Amino acid sequence: MLDQTDLAILKLLQENARMPWREIGERVHLTGQAVGSRIRKMEETGVIEGYTLRLDPSKLSPSLLALVTVFMKTTDHAAFQRFIQRDERICEAHRISGEGCYSLKVSVPNQEELNRLLDEILAYGNYRVNLSIGRVK
Repeated sequence: MLDQTDLAILKLLQENARMPWREIGERVHLTGQAVGSRIRKMEETGVIEGYTLRLDPSKLSPSLLALVTVFMKTTDHAAFQRFIQRDERICEAHRISGEGCYSLKVSVPNQEELNRLLDEILAYGNYRVNLSIGRVK
């Protein structure tokens, strides 16, 4: 069971997974060693599954970020899910309720590559595309 201190530690790690335990301890009023012990326990129990690196794709290479809502025309969701799992252009995929069936976060180098991906999606359903013009958070 997680207490308020564990939740505060998790929040700090989500903001910066490389934050030193000593610094986390100062913020949650524990020693760095106590923070380390709590983190190890959360790792062992599976609360913390791993650590991730976030990259800014625009600094690696010019790219276009699109948010694609897919409206399935088939009930074969398994085939579509296999498609999105193996396609590197799709950064994130969520099955959604409300308008549409899936929401995809897509990163491509240019408009031509986005068009190629959208043509492939047409095999499974229709889509609506929103282009990102800037990240806010």
